[in-house]
This record gives sequence, structure tokens and C-alpha cells, in this order.
Amino acid sequence: MNGETRNGQPRKGEIIAVSAPSGTGKTTIIKTVLMDFPQLVFSISATTRKKREDEVHGKDYFFLTEDEFKEKILNNEFVEWESFFGNYYGTFKSFVNENINAGKHILLDVDVKGALSLKKIYTEAHLIFILPPGIEELRQRLKRRNTEDDESFKTRIKRAEMELSLKDHFDYLVINNELNKAIEDTKILIKKIITKEKN
Repeated sequence: MNGETRNGQPRKGEIIAVSAPSGTGKTTIIKTVLMDFPQLVFSISATTRKKREDEVHGKDYFFLTEDEFKEKILNNEFVEWESFFGNYYGTFKSFVNENINAGKHILLDVDVKGALSLKKIYTEAHLIFILPPGIEELRQRLKRRNTEDDESFKTRIKRAEMELSLKDHFDYLVINNELNKAIEDTKILIKKIITKEKN
């Protein structure tokens, strides 16, 4: 909880969204941040992609069929959603609202366009963009992963270039030139955001 207002109502929690192009180290940074900030609630995304063996519905993702997902789009149930590499991904409004209204801070792992959509609905949200040292370094990192064919690789690079062009719409930029430093920089930012009433 982040305290109470004068009328005794819980103070709303902060919304923090972290975005980055593929291969920038975002997932590693977020996992480390969550370990160090147990008061953060991680936003669970909905997806139409197939559940992997070690994944749990309602913990890792909310797994939906494509028809279920499209119905929820029509019902305006998502803060943001996108079709990415043949699958749908989205963030439920209800999940965000229930947590922030209870005074809990929420951390979202969303793509760049999703973060900007989130900001339109929750103007008070804090957007953090994780940057690679440069597009060439990002190319090398994605090549080293060797997880996709040439066509998919080109699509990812094109998407990364588009995402990097939107970085100035974010509130904070963190350069991942060295992973441990990027983790520390992100943790410092998040600490400032969630303790602002004490500053």
C-alpha cells in the first residue's frame, strides 16, 4: 500500500510500464526488479498463443482462444492489445483498475505501442524505455539468439527501428549497454516513482 488520503480512502497505486525492442534485455531487467520490489504487482497479459508446458493460466498469462480475445476487444475490456507474430496479446483494464484502486503499484511488461496506448487511458502512468546501445548492437544480439529464420529476423529489426523512433514519447530512458548497470538504473527509477509521497 502507498498510504491513505485525508478522507481515509486508499491512495491509488502507481502504474509503471517497461518497454523495449526485442533483444534489449527487458525480460531479465523486469525479473530482477520484481525480486527486489515485492510490493510491485506484475501485470499478467492475456494471449492467444499456445501455453507452454511450464506455464500456468492466471500466473504467467491468461490464455484465451482467438474468438475469446476478439470478443473482449469488442467489449472494450483491454487497456491495450496487439497482434504480434500471429498471436494476440493484451492487458485487461479490470486487472489494472482493481490493483491501483487497492493502492497497489503495478508493473507492466508491454510493447512500445501498448505503453503509448496505456498512457492515453492512464495519463499518470510512468513509461520506461530500455534502449540498446545502438541498432547494430541489437542486430548482433538478435543474431546470436538464432531463434528465427531470415524473414522473421528482418521483421524484428524493422519493428525495432519503428519502436526506437518512438522513444521520445516515454518518460524515462535506460540504456542497456551493461546489464547490471541497466538493472540498477531501472531500480533507482522505480524506487523514486513508488516512494514519491515520501520525497
